[in-house]
Amino acid sequence: MNNQKFNEFITIAKKLNDLKIIPLLMGSVGLEVLTNRSWDAKDVDIHVPGDSRGWEVPPEQSIHSWSDIVSMMEVMGYRLVDLHEHEFSKDGMSVEFGIMDTLPAFAGIALEDLEIHTKEDVSYYLLNHAQYLRVYEASSKDSYRADKNNHKDLAKIDFLTEVVR
Repeated sequence: MNNQKFNEFITIAKKLNDLKIIPLLMGSVGLEVLTNRSWDAKDVDIHVPGDSRGWEVPPEQSIHSWSDIVSMMEVMGYRLVDLHEHEFSKDGMSVEFGIMDTLPAFAGIALEDLEIHTKEDVSYYLLNHAQYLRVYEASSKDSYRADKNNHKDLAKIDFLTEVVR
């Protein structure tokens, strides 16, 4: 498992905590932390509070405290490379922000069911196995994601199905 991406997440999460934001670690990096197994993470996916309508809202308005997050990331040496995807890049590291408030409608996961974890006094949320399974099952029905990541998502669904059921 590549801890570099998780370590970078912790660095970013600490700065988010300073902004009074508890982020949710999503994607393959989060799944690697949960399962202690490599899932070939390509980027760091961080979900933060935002508008539950997600893509229906202009990207610069969909994430709460967006201007503070942009400033924070720029101070950390990142540059915004894709506003629509809320993607930042630095030295080959890609960090994308999503909206945790879309989870209930997207995958049936109640925000109050998210579990807070801590590392080095940094607070963050991490999905459990069943919640990850719901996210990847919902993602596999999304045409954009299915075209982009279907083979990886199917392997994750198979693995999580065995763990959960």
